[in-house]
Amino acid sequence: MKEQPGEIPEDRTLEISGEQFREWTGQALDYLQAYVTSLPSQPMGSARAAGAGDATAPVMAPEPVPHQGVPLDRLLEDLFQRAIPGGFNTASPGYLGYIPGGGILHAALADFIAAAVNRYVGVYVAAPELVALEAQVLLWFAQMTGLPATARGILTSGGSMANFTAVVTARSTRLPENFLGGVLYVSDQTHHSVAKAARMAGFPVAAVRQIPSDEFWCMRVDDLKAAIDQDRAAGRTPFMVVASAGTTNTGAVDDLPGLARLCAREQLWFHVDAAYGGFFCLTKKGKKALAGMEKADSITMDPHKGLFLPYGTGALLVRDGELLRRAHSTTADYMPATQETTDPLVQDFCEYGPELSRSFRGLRIWLPLKLHGIAPFIANLEEKLALTLYAADALRAMENMEILAEPQLSIVAFRLTRQGFSAAATNDLNRRLLARIQAHDRVFLTATNLRGVFALRICVLSFRTHKDRIDETLGLIAREAAGLGSQPAIEQE
Repeated sequence: MKEQPGEIPEDRTLEISGEQFREWTGQALDYLQAYVTSLPSQPMGSARAAGAGDATAPVMAPEPVPHQGVPLDRLLEDLFQRAIPGGFNTASPGYLGYIPGGGILHAALADFIAAAVNRYVGVYVAAPELVALEAQVLLWFAQMTGLPATARGILTSGGSMANFTAVVTARSTRLPENFLGGVLYVSDQTHHSVAKAARMAGFPVAAVRQIPSDEFWCMRVDDLKAAIDQDRAAGRTPFMVVASAGTTNTGAVDDLPGLARLCAREQLWFHVDAAYGGFFCLTKKGKKALAGMEKADSITMDPHKGLFLPYGTGALLVRDGELLRRAHSTTADYMPATQETTDPLVQDFCEYGPELSRSFRGLRIWLPLKLHGIAPFIANLEEKLALTLYAADALRAMENMEILAEPQLSIVAFRLTRQGFSAAATNDLNRRLLARIQAHDRVFLTATNLRGVFALRICVLSFRTHKDRIDETLGLIAREAAGLGSQPAIEQE
């Protein structure tokens, strides 16, 4: 005899009332307002980057799963007083390191709405209008980059996932099922996410061929052609070239027209990693610098860089969207029927990338663009380009300062020199210069290695960074450079 269920206990604790929700959001907003208002005066968190203290030390002790709740005001205080200030202050106008992210508050409002309504957009039938909204965003990106009407894409968590999806699509399109003889080509300046993507896509390490860069840090097209010929003669199968439209090291833009022509002749997939630099195509200077990007088979772009959106907003565009779909399409009995249409606003995103469950990313882009139009985004990008040229000119005018990479977009790489210093002593001099700048906790610069040379970098891409903070940065560099001795540190000791 089947056992009859007893009374089922009901718990509605997680179904908070509208009044409670409004109270909690009000409390959070008070903290956020104070945080955003104080950003210009907040410290940068640079000490950890400069090596002061133990950067690997845990910031909190492990604790068991909580069984009792804690009032929201105590949790918010802990977050804003301890957890949030504990790292690099990427939201500050003084953040000029790596590639600055954005964080415009319009996107925070969009994320608030998207998380609250919690609609699923992996398949079209689940939320037709919201899927169409996100597809519209991708169409805008295709229009910006000059891709044809056949282009389709997906929004990703960032450039790394976009590059991975591009490698999988190129592998699926250009190689047989047994693809281990395939070779893809990068420069010695290409972002490391591409090599990682190739490894995750199943290729051996040796399948990624690194091509030298020239004096402007751009891939050597002649060396690439020679490597392709060499690999073919050895029985391998070249299938993909990854060009950079703004490298992380120096902001270099590869010869996109030349690489596009070579890929067309050699029948190779032409991918442009424009995660950092892609949206500069909206500007007059950027459009000229990025000419040839429109010839790509696929393009990686990061709206969380060039459109100033929060981290976690990347995009992949593919010239022939059907190739993207074929590379990722799967079926299951429990899935609804997929859309068979050429309508660009009607698509199942799960068919175009690796994710089935995914957040509704489109609103954080659509809402700011609809609120303002594209004009202020272009104006901000123009400003960042101008500020970088301004900084480069000021650095060039400083005594003993050497520009190692002239700005092609919004990055300038430089170093301090001293007469008679060896290469090792000069590198040490610049490590000390960076540490002294970081110690002020007003600006955050980062360094890189350019063929054995320790180089400092300024990357201007925060929508909050304006001339006043660049002037402050230049003043700090000049003062700290002057404060360093004229003898190598080892001799001074």
